[in-house]
Amino acid sequence: MSAVSLTNIVKKFGSFTAVHRMSLDIAEGSFVTLLGPSGCGKTTTLRMIAGLLDPTEGEIAINGRRMNDVPIHKRNLGLVFQNYALFPHKTVAENIAFGLNYRNISKDETQRKVREALDLVQLPDLGARYPKELSGGQQQRIALARAIVIEPDVLLLDEPLSALDANLREDMRVELKRIQQRIGVTTVFVTHDQTEALAMSDQIIVMSKGRVEQVGSPEEVYNNPASEFIAQFLGASNILSGVCLGLQGDEIGLDIAGFPPLAIPRSRAPQIAGAGPAKLVIRAEKLHLLPADAPDDGRLSVMATVENVDYQGQSARYFLRVADHTMQAINMIEDRPFSLGADVLLRFRAKDCSALPVRQST
Repeated sequence: MSAVSLTNIVKKFGSFTAVHRMSLDIAEGSFVTLLGPSGCGKTTTLRMIAGLLDPTEGEIAINGRRMNDVPIHKRNLGLVFQNYALFPHKTVAENIAFGLNYRNISKDETQRKVREALDLVQLPDLGARYPKELSGGQQQRIALARAIVIEPDVLLLDEPLSALDANLREDMRVELKRIQQRIGVTTVFVTHDQTEALAMSDQIIVMSKGRVEQVGSPEEVYNNPASEFIAQFLGASNILSGVCLGLQGDEIGLDIAGFPPLAIPRSRAPQIAGAGPAKLVIRAEKLHLLPADAPDDGRLSVMATVENVDYQGQSARYFLRVADHTMQAINMIEDRPFSLGADVLLRFRAKDCSALPVRQST
């Protein structure tokens, strides 16, 4: 049984439709991320699951029970928001115990659960402090402890890491996933950060303009994007227009101006049914720069000119001119990057490419 089910969910604000006919099943114990840019409907969807917004149409079920008319305090959900929403006048222990106070639990049992929650988030000695005495990372952990101490059926996280600095956000990403795996709670996580989604999720739901664009594992949505939007939104991609020459067994033939003939595995182009306009997708990190006189190594090669370099320490992001195409490549560097204006060989493998059909406008 699915922990959370959405069936034909629509949410309108006046004449504006924020979520269009969304249907979704979230498996029990999984970590599922709603990913997309601002305004795509991901937070609206989370708030409908929580009971903070009512759907205009459709049905929401948690553990098989219809929730449309069930108020938020009767849904047994844990919530963590971007701003943590801790009570400044209550101690850490009192903040964590807040939800337990509305349940039929003894004082001793409440104290025990609070201690266990503090141990779980690795802050066992901070119960007597107040939120203003904590760092941002500590406040985030306390907000998480308050959400999980009630043993929720589903944990809902709305951009909980976005207020943290970059290094702390990476640490908390690992910590949050560790805690979720340890307690096994079904988790729905909202973020616009592709790295967070790829690193933490069992399943990613990519949204755009209120619609679900693709549902799959991190590997599926990254390596086989279902649309040009996803290819551009997830990571750094080169998207080149060309022509599919047709299906050839387990491969499809692609003709891209300035490139050698390409034979892409059909598994990397599942939406292409035959010959016609198509687009080649190559991730920036799958393109490797070599000196122009480098010996052949069996990979496909094209000549390129370095037009700009974004030096990033251990790696560099190159902006390149390849025939009539502007492309980018991300490579690790041992000493120094290639210089501006350098002619280089751009090498890649066909199996690292994917392809999309060109949708005809109606």
